[in-house]
Amino acid sequence: MGRIAEEKIQEIRDRVDIVEVVSGYLPLKRSGVNHQGLCPFHQEKTPSFNVNSARQIFHCFGCGVGGNVFSFIMRMDGLSFPDAVRRLGEKVGIEVEEEEVSPAEVRRREARERLARINEVAGSFYHQLLLDDAAGAPGRRYLRQRGYEGETVRAFQLGFAPEGWETLASHLAGKNFSAEDVRNTGLVRPGKQDRGDYDLFRNRLLFPIHDLQGRMVAFGGRVLDDSLPKYINSPETDVYHKGQVLYGLYQARDAIRHSDTVLVVEGYFDVLALHQAGFSNAVATCGTALTPDHARLLKRYADKILLIFDEDAAGRQATFRAMDALLPSGLAVSVVAMPAGEDPDSLLKTRGEEGFRRCLDAARPVLEVFIDDQLRSNDDTVEGRARAANQALERIRRLPEELERSLYLQRLAKLIGLNVEDLQSKLRGSRPAASPVRRPTTQSAPSYKPVTATGQAQKYLLRLMLVDEQLRKSVREAGTVELFLDDQYRGLAEHLLASEDAAGKLPENLINSALDEASQSLLAGLVMQEDQGWADNPEKIFEDCRRAAANTRLKQRLQEVSSLLEEARQSGDETAEVQHLREYTEISQKLKKKL
Repeated sequence: MGRIAEEKIQEIRDRVDIVEVVSGYLPLKRSGVNHQGLCPFHQEKTPSFNVNSARQIFHCFGCGVGGNVFSFIMRMDGLSFPDAVRRLGEKVGIEVEEEEVSPAEVRRREARERLARINEVAGSFYHQLLLDDAAGAPGRRYLRQRGYEGETVRAFQLGFAPEGWETLASHLAGKNFSAEDVRNTGLVRPGKQDRGDYDLFRNRLLFPIHDLQGRMVAFGGRVLDDSLPKYINSPETDVYHKGQVLYGLYQARDAIRHSDTVLVVEGYFDVLALHQAGFSNAVATCGTALTPDHARLLKRYADKILLIFDEDAAGRQATFRAMDALLPSGLAVSVVAMPAGEDPDSLLKTRGEEGFRRCLDAARPVLEVFIDDQLRSNDDTVEGRARAANQALERIRRLPEELERSLYLQRLAKLIGLNVEDLQSKLRGSRPAASPVRRPTTQSAPSYKPVTATGQAQKYLLRLMLVDEQLRKSVREAGTVELFLDDQYRGLAEHLLASEDAAGKLPENLINSALDEASQSLLAGLVMQEDQGWADNPEKIFEDCRRAAANTRLKQRLQEVSSLLEEARQSGDETAEVQHLREYTEISQKLKKKL
């Protein structure tokens, strides 16, 4: 896509009222300078969701989500930033044009639009066959036998492909779509030896796969008997990449936001069964393993993932592959164990909603399950325990939260009979180099959580930077690296300094597309609290923040030196031991003076 001119984005921002936009999604009531309502991103009974018309921002003091009008639309409707700009531009009558779009890109975009249109026409055709055509009777009968109601069929736009070889091909030809475009969807395949094109799906129940805008981009098809293959899926196309799409997410988005939890299952029917039983926050993969792209997608809507896969060996492997894709994103991932031979669809039929809910309540963190599985699958020899420990450490290393890594190391040490210090040393020795700090993008980022003990001090300092020009000058002179230990806070401080105009003033629209979602949420919360009454002595707060950062650095180095000292003692390196002991003593004395 081309770039949308910043002037156009600003024009739309100036014309749109965030209170009016948000009111289209949820009721708001005026409360002082803000408007309040129940947060659409988490469940609550007392309103903590605030919208400020003057600053054109929103922030929830319950879950911490915040941003501007563009980020609100992106979160609510699962849109990219350019799509959110276009959506709001249409609302206020501003045409959004993109710069520097090459003729090749125009052709690609037009081709994608044609593919999307053909999928929509095919989906509508198959859906109507299932609902009321004689050719769809086998599909209707099959669904009734499995207990699926018309409401579920319509909500997911299920369809039926009859036995004929050219039923869809003829229908699409009658709609004047080109044969080449139809073949590019994968729904129709070219015939051989001068035979006509033929349908991919025949005598199958069809599950349309939607993107986040609700457009049909692909289909999954199931036979009605025991013939093989049981399922076939649309091939990947320019509008469908199975590693980036989840079945049912379009229908489940609101339920996921309100519950902050996603149920990830293996099959299309599992999703239907769960939605029909009231568990509307269920999604499924489309015949592939979960990917990092899936993780980023789910992170937009929830922080907790419940994996509900088969209990056999293949299901367990799928669970652990999913773990590897999800854990690095900071998602809390747990495993729901099903009774032997059951899946969500069958369990709901035999034990009902209550029986299924008991399984959900008994979910265990996936990393705990993985560690137990490794200990069980390896023998109890030294070599076996070492293999299990190495496998577990490989996964613990991927956890983004230091506290969580520490707790799992303690659990692993207890299970295999090692000192936690040995495991910490092993983890440090083999940990990959830290990734460079990612610059903000339009991708969704993990929910922000402070990772240092100085988080509150850094937050005070950021609030001061919002209201005190002289303090921003002090921060610039001292350096953000000196004052902010936390990457997220430091990035926001640098954003504020970079946003100053020639006179040293901050603009009104501090929250913009230069910041990722997590940073927008944090900054919106700080702006909403922008009350100078607490900052009667900004110089003292500045010095307190500087001192807190310095103390934390000393404490962190003290821990590192303590580990190095122990390693030197165990290895018999007397020279290193003396060196580390000297540094340990010096740091300890500095900390005592600062207390």
